[in-house]
Amino acid sequence: MTGLQLSAVAGKGSGASAEDAGEEDRLLGAYDEEYPADLRRINVSVTGMTCAACSNSVESALMSLNGVVKASVALLQNKADVTFDPALVKDEDIKNAIEDAGFDAEILPEPSTSHSKTGGTVIGQFTIGGMTCAACVNSVEGILRNLPGVRKAVVALATSLGEVEYDPTAINKDDIVTAIEDAGFEASFVQSSEQDKLVLGVTGIASEMDAQMLEGNLCTLKGVRQFHYDRTSKELAIHFDPELLGSRALVDMIESSSYGKLKLHVKNPYTRMTSKDLEESSNMFRLFTASLFLSVPVIFMKVICPHIPLLYSLLLRRCGPFQMGDWLNWALVTVVQFVIGKRFYVAASRALRNGSTNMDVLVVLGTSASYFYSVCALLYGAMTGFWSPTYFEASAMLITFVLLGKYLESLAKGKTSDAIKKLVELAPATAILIIKDKGGKVTGEREIDALLIQPGDILKVIPGTKVPADGIVVNGSSYVDESMVTGESAPALKEVNSSVIGGTINLHGSLHVQVNKVGSDTVLSQIITLVETAQMSKAPIQKFADFIASIFVPVVVTLGFLTLLGWYFAGVLGGYPKEWLPENGNYFVFSLMFAISVVVIACPCALGLATPTAVMVATGVGANNGVLIKGGDALEKAQKVKYVIFDKTGTLTQGKATVTTAKVFSDMDRGEFLTLVASAESSSEHPLAKAILGYARHFHFFDVPSAIKDAQIKGLESKSSAWLLDVSDFSALPGEGVQCFIGGNKILVGNRKLMTENRIAIPNHVENFVVELEESAKTGVLVACNNDVIGVMGIADPLKREAAVVIEGLKKMGVTPVMVTGDNWRTAKAVAKEVGITDVRAEVMPSGKADVIRSFQKDGSVVAMIGDGINDSPALAAADVGMAIGAGTDIAIEAADYVLMRSNLEDVITAIDLSRKTFSRIRLNYIFASAYNIIAIPVAAGIFYPWLRIKLPPWVAGACMALSSITVVCSSLLLRRYRKPRLTTLLEITVE
Repeated sequence: MTGLQLSAVAGKGSGASAEDAGEEDRLLGAYDEEYPADLRRINVSVTGMTCAACSNSVESALMSLNGVVKASVALLQNKADVTFDPALVKDEDIKNAIEDAGFDAEILPEPSTSHSKTGGTVIGQFTIGGMTCAACVNSVEGILRNLPGVRKAVVALATSLGEVEYDPTAINKDDIVTAIEDAGFEASFVQSSEQDKLVLGVTGIASEMDAQMLEGNLCTLKGVRQFHYDRTSKELAIHFDPELLGSRALVDMIESSSYGKLKLHVKNPYTRMTSKDLEESSNMFRLFTASLFLSVPVIFMKVICPHIPLLYSLLLRRCGPFQMGDWLNWALVTVVQFVIGKRFYVAASRALRNGSTNMDVLVVLGTSASYFYSVCALLYGAMTGFWSPTYFEASAMLITFVLLGKYLESLAKGKTSDAIKKLVELAPATAILIIKDKGGKVTGEREIDALLIQPGDILKVIPGTKVPADGIVVNGSSYVDESMVTGESAPALKEVNSSVIGGTINLHGSLHVQVNKVGSDTVLSQIITLVETAQMSKAPIQKFADFIASIFVPVVVTLGFLTLLGWYFAGVLGGYPKEWLPENGNYFVFSLMFAISVVVIACPCALGLATPTAVMVATGVGANNGVLIKGGDALEKAQKVKYVIFDKTGTLTQGKATVTTAKVFSDMDRGEFLTLVASAESSSEHPLAKAILGYARHFHFFDVPSAIKDAQIKGLESKSSAWLLDVSDFSALPGEGVQCFIGGNKILVGNRKLMTENRIAIPNHVENFVVELEESAKTGVLVACNNDVIGVMGIADPLKREAAVVIEGLKKMGVTPVMVTGDNWRTAKAVAKEVGITDVRAEVMPSGKADVIRSFQKDGSVVAMIGDGINDSPALAAADVGMAIGAGTDIAIEAADYVLMRSNLEDVITAIDLSRKTFSRIRLNYIFASAYNIIAIPVAAGIFYPWLRIKLPPWVAGACMALSSITVVCSSLLLRRYRKPRLTTLLEITVE
């Protein structure tokens, strides 16, 4: 886990092959050209191009757009580089132009670090209240994307969050909040990628004078740009210059200037979001209980009172033009309809104002029709003496059940984001800072807010507490439980120079840790960001729900209107008997109740929640199991994987090469031979070179006089290179080995290809020895001096213990494993045979791995690549699903769609199995949501009434609608019970 860096964006396309170099220059060389500052440049992935005519077609399509200054298309890289004026053309216009030309296009994310963007843009996170379905999401996204200065906007219904990438010079967060609120939704700013803002909770302010003292002190502080103190929430927001002022120094200065009266603590943005979620749930509960309190008397008067003569006689008593019961019904339901139900009218009006429709429109139509018909029936009865039945209870109970559904839905949706809440809780609230004087002597300790830790701080971590931030152990030793971050159950030993991860638990000894990463750079923060970004992303299957949502409400309203007309004219024309009509009722009232039931029973929310809730739960479950998923797209592709391609070194093997054999084929002494080889390899960074050097050093250590040995034992010279020989004209030859001169002799260390190119004959007995090594899954390294082979080194990289059973498990799951390696064929086949892989590709250069993947993709198969090194990143990017081993390099992790935190191959099975279970659940959700509407709407419309006399009152239809959304969310929540597949079960192994 050393130096692990996780990216919130899977950056595809890193590491083009050598033969693409010319095109790389063509595409990237444009970056050196000078353009006005107001122009913008983006990269677009273009798929479907097969020849130069295709790339020319794309270029022409782009250049035809008004505002595009330059467009360059690279055929082999499937990329377009576009420079344009953002005032005249937007990203979506460029994407649409390419798609209109007949190709698939995707705007590539700009390079990012720590969730902040280059090019002067900022990513802001906002909570958005009042969204009920996919139509609301589409409406908000459309509003945000049309704002000047906004480059990208993504809104998630399940989390009620929006992420907006914007240019702070063109628009600020307040403008974005205002735009969302103008559209009729509730909005508040959560956090941004800006590093110069601090939100603090303030305690100790008892009067207005204290607040003025605080503001006066802030005005005098150098480096404070602006501040705002909210007297209601007692929150202080400060913008400061990080070049002049650190966050901890700022807090210390404010507290000291108040003479200790004020205490400040940093507000965690995630905690603030959680409190907003709780506030939303409690508000919905208050509305529901108020509505229920007013609706129960209405139902009581309608159902129970007619059986209680005394009460019924009171209700029938006339008071003015109406009976007492009518007055009570009207008064109670009016409060429910327009006071408690105000939120539905507001949400419906904003949806219609933005040219869209949602569930609130249906609720308003249904309840308003019931309410206003009942009012009209009363007025008509007062004027004519003909009293038609009223349906006040339908309106009241409908709103009550919808509010109940919303409350239960908010509770269930809150549970889908439990994974992020648990990750946030891993970080401790405080840390113990060790204070040193200028001479480095410890002078004391102090407890500080964990959010005020700075790089370079020395922190004391006592037994049983959490490590506050990522860093290096500078004193002490202990075992640390890293399971909550990496999923690895066994505690890890931490000694001086060991790296530690923030959020892990120190079990035994006391540690002094020097912090090297804080804030968004820590592993825990990046995991949170990764999970959050994955939950914000939309799986391609979501497009189906978005399309249905866009047409759902107009279709349902049309069906409701047709139901009204159908039943009404059928009755007028004698299509059914008058006995079907309610007492004192007429054909219009009878038809209207069916129409209202159709409108309120239909539910677009269930469809809209089917995918995002399942993806949210799955990404959280994956994180808890050490599998980080970078989005819904990756989840959807992984469940279709047909081939899994494994790199050999570091993936199937442990990545710890060790020398097992050193055979000398000359009169040279063994120690002299090892010294010669080690000297030649000492300048190489290759893993095999390091293995040889380590073996030679070990041999040298046990073959030196005892006095020197004692010094080495004490650690004085354990890494000494004094015994190595002087090397000149050293050169490393990729894929072959190294060559150099030592003492005037030409030394070659490498494979057969290196020997052949230097016209060095390999004797038969040496060749046989090398073949024997390769057939036993070892790599043979030949050593030559002055055109003669003088020896061979046998190097082995042990297989991971779980490799063979994982390969067998994948076969049981219907997935074909393939091994691709740069090693020689004999070694590759020997390793493949040992783990059970039959399809092997050996002696493949890094750029060739991507070609191997493309060969499997030709028939439309979905291919996953498992790798760990820099040389795997082109293949990880080329694969449909890239999985990076967690202990691998930053570049490999950047290019992957999945990160296996534990570096355990069993997690490959977990990743594929989880994606399959997730999409089975999504399909089940869609089936339920679709079947519900397909069955419920005809039943509500009275299709079966003539035969079965089944009729759903509007309030029952409303209850069904509310329960449909809850059922879908609860179905997704069942994924929280997911357990990793046990290999013994998968392989049908019986354990005695």
